[in-house]
Amino acid sequence: MVAKLHSRYVSATDGFTVVGVAHSGAEALRAAERLRPDLVLLDIYLPDMDGIAVLRELRAAEQRDAARPTADALFITAARDASVVRSALRAGALHYLIKPFNQAALQEQLRHVAALRSRLDRLDEARQEDVDQIFGPRPPGSRELPKGLAPHTAELVERILREHPGDLSASECAEAGSLSRVSARRYLEYFAETGRAEVTLRYGGAGRPERRYRRIG
Repeated sequence: MVAKLHSRYVSATDGFTVVGVAHSGAEALRAAERLRPDLVLLDIYLPDMDGIAVLRELRAAEQRDAARPTADALFITAARDASVVRSALRAGALHYLIKPFNQAALQEQLRHVAALRSRLDRLDEARQEDVDQIFGPRPPGSRELPKGLAPHTAELVERILREHPGDLSASECAEAGSLSRVSARRYLEYFAETGRAEVTLRYGGAGRPERRYRRIG
C-alpha cells in the first residue's frame, strides 16, 4: 500500500516515471539490473535485507559492469537512528527522507535530484559552487561573493527566494526586500549562476520575456 502511494507521488512529479516497484531487497536488485533506473527509492526496513545492504550491492554491481549507468539513491524510511543515516550516506545515498512525509516533501526531493543531474550533465568542469550543490553548502561565511555583492543583501535575497511561493521576478524581489530592481537582479543572477536558483522565461506581449527565479534545494 505504501509503495503504491509513493508511486503515485513520483508519477505526479513532472519529468519522473515509475518503471518498477519491488517489495524485497532481492527483488529490488533484480529490477535494477533489468530496468537500469536513473533513481532508486529505498526503505531501510525490507523483509529479506536492509536497504543499506541493497544499496551496497547495487554499487558493487555497478562497479563490476563499467558499461552500467550509476543510479542515484534516495532513502524514504521511518528509520531515525543517526548511525543508520550515517551508514546510508556512506553507502552512496543522495538524500534521506524520514517518514511520515507528504507528497510535497517527496516531490521537492525529486526535483532537487533532477536539478543536480541536469546541472552535472551540462558541465565539462565543475566549479566550487557546482560541487557545493552536490555535497551541500559550505559553512556560512566561507562562500566568497563576487566583488560588489554584500553578504547581508545576499542573505536577504536568498531568504526571499526561499519563502516566496513559486517563482518571482527581479521586480517582485526588489519590492519584497526594499531593494532596487537592478540590485535584486544582480543577486538573483548570481544565485542562478551558482546553482541555487533556476531561471524560467515568461512570455507576454511585445518586448523581451520576463526572467523568473525559483530557489533550488
